[in-house]
Amino acid sequence: MSDNFVYYLKIILQGLPDTLSLGILGILTAGLLAIVFSCLLSLNHFVLTKVIRAYIIIFTGSPLLVQLFLIYYGPSQFADFLSQFPRLYDLISSPWFCAYLALTLNSAAYTTQIFYGALKSVPQGQWQACEALGMNKRQTLKIVMPYALKRALSTYSNEVVFVVKGTALASMIPVMDIMGYSNQLNGDYYDFSIFIVAGFVYLLINGLLSTIMRIIEKKALTFEN
Repeated sequence: MSDNFVYYLKIILQGLPDTLSLGILGILTAGLLAIVFSCLLSLNHFVLTKVIRAYIIIFTGSPLLVQLFLIYYGPSQFADFLSQFPRLYDLISSPWFCAYLALTLNSAAYTTQIFYGALKSVPQGQWQACEALGMNKRQTLKIVMPYALKRALSTYSNEVVFVVKGTALASMIPVMDIMGYSNQLNGDYYDFSIFIVAGFVYLLINGLLSTIMRIIEKKALTFEN
């Protein structure tokens, strides 16, 4: 059993770079998009607000797996047209890029709700103080947003873990990540313990991420202690 565990682990860990790159880049890009969308929502621009809210409803209301399939298989319906743009076609034909795009857009929708909620919970006194100093809405957001992001960290840490767990779906299109190699091994050996090994690897990754997020949260909120 121990020999099988080590053998399976060596094979499965070959997918670690894809899992980590999808997770880390997805988290970072989604976080940046969420900050931008939260600020735009706060500006109350009629058209932009409607567009962002529609985007949030679509990506939070449909399964990530469906979004992944649509992003990966959808462009193939327009292959004749897209083939006129080779670089673009190569990019959107890449399983890794499609998985990254799906994870990013899905996470950004949820993260926008978290960040915008934190922004709305900022005490009115802070907004009024900035207004009294003659700041406009954009200038005020530069002051208020960092405070709101710190308050959102405890909730946001859950979304970070969800993104990493969501990378497991990337093997469906296919991406050779941890689950990609696990599925390949299972096709060869039909051994359920393969997925125990894969689950162990995900557990270690998410445990490390949770610890890092707790440390960041503790450091960020020292001003309240």
